Amino acid sequence: MAEAFVLINVALGKEEEVLETLRGIEGISLVSGVFGAYDIVTKVQANELLIMRSIITDKIRKIEHIRSTLALMIIAEQSDD
Repeated sequence: MAEAFVLINVALGKEEEVLETLRGIEGISLVSGVFGAYDIVTKVQANELLIMRSIITDKIRKIEHIRSTLALMIIAEQSDD
């Protein structure tokens, strides 16, 4: 399974709107608002790397009010799962 954490910066005041949109995307297993350099963290999971990349590129990054993202791909051999 391909997995990644995606850190997201959102336009000021649009956090709740983006959180709700993210919660409706298949393949996203975690959506949380956070404090710090980023506004939201998500976990994306898919059976194939290409599907995961499509979720990040074609769905997450195209959401209105998202200013930037940082995708951190999980190394399966070094994961607790």
